[in-house]
Amino acid sequence: MPSFLDFEKPIAELQGRIDQLRESAGAVDIGPEVARLQAKSDKLLRDTFARLTPWQKTQVARHPERPHFNHYVAGLFDDWMPLAGDRAFGDDQAILGGFATFRGRKVMVIGHEKGDDTASRIRHNFGMGKPEGYRKAIRLVELADRFGLPVVTLVDTSGAFPGIQAEERGQAEAIARSTEACLRAGVPIVAAIVGEGGSGGAVALAAGNRVLMFEHAIYSVISPEGCASILWRTADKAAEAAEAMKITAQDLKGFGVIDAIVPEPLGGAHRDRTAAITGLGRAIGEALDALAGLSRDELRRQRREKFLAMGRLD
Repeated sequence: MPSFLDFEKPIAELQGRIDQLRESAGAVDIGPEVARLQAKSDKLLRDTFARLTPWQKTQVARHPERPHFNHYVAGLFDDWMPLAGDRAFGDDQAILGGFATFRGRKVMVIGHEKGDDTASRIRHNFGMGKPEGYRKAIRLVELADRFGLPVVTLVDTSGAFPGIQAEERGQAEAIARSTEACLRAGVPIVAAIVGEGGSGGAVALAAGNRVLMFEHAIYSVISPEGCASILWRTADKAAEAAEAMKITAQDLKGFGVIDAIVPEPLGGAHRDRTAAITGLGRAIGEALDALAGLSRDELRRQRREKFLAMGRLD
């Protein structure tokens, strides 16, 4: 049973009543009552998720039970061979990558990993990459380019790590060069925003020919709380900031920032990981197929035009 978000309290109450009925059932036939309550709960879930606000989508995108990088690798890719290190400082566990096979096609997979529990979240630094993580990504993109392998990136980060150590090691330069490496590569790059797409830490892995985005994911230059703290001097205005920033997949598809929205299971990807992973795999496969026949120069040109067109008013 998933953990419920604040706006899902009415759904949680109904599910609680259903669970109580099932636990207290004796000789009495509770089937009809359970079916009635379950139908009511399902309808409430559908109605709730049909009209989520941007702030509510932010909460769904951050749900701790959403599938993460390791889940997608296990569910979509075969022959996974992780590669470590940036050949300069060390290995960053917030950004993982390596060779894999996707539906018979050799690829390079790179992405943010947030972790599943307290210990793994600390180990992966909650998906917040450090300079060595982005330099590892550069190394892997260039390696894929050398061997002619498509690149698949899975983006899920609140942003790059903001600590002083990261700044001392050249965080901004590493992010800029990671973005440059993606734009320069002569192989297909398909990026998927699977949870949070936060700031340059996300763009560094998302400068692809095709950018996919889950239905309830978010993608923005700063978090709603960070924006609210700057504009209103308080994070309490995060909901208003989320509305103004246009951070949802639906908004970004209209702006041309992303290319396709990947539907999620009813109630979010965390409610049915298998269905979410399968849906993402289908979308990645379609994107790679569409790019397969393009030359290196055409891939670069298409990518360049795509990003230069963003924000134009003509």
